[in-house]
Amino acid sequence: MNLQMRITFDEKDYTYVVLTKGITRETNAIRINLKDMEYELACNSKGDWDAVDATVNDHPELLKAIGRNIKLRYRL
Repeated sequence: MNLQMRITFDEKDYTYVVLTKGITRETNAIRINLKDMEYELACNSKGDWDAVDATVNDHPELLKAIGRNIKLRYRL
């Protein structure tokens, strides 16, 4: 069973699913499903989680907020 999480961004609620299992501090990529689209988040040199190959239509700021949410949830 995949973990379903919620986030509020720009006064809208979004639900996404974390597809990667066993996330630890050593994890360097996390797959998520948002609106039936799969995205991969990768940790950059600053320790922030950014979407890999995301376009402007993929709402990069939302994906960055989801990365921060996951970072806080898993204490990465």
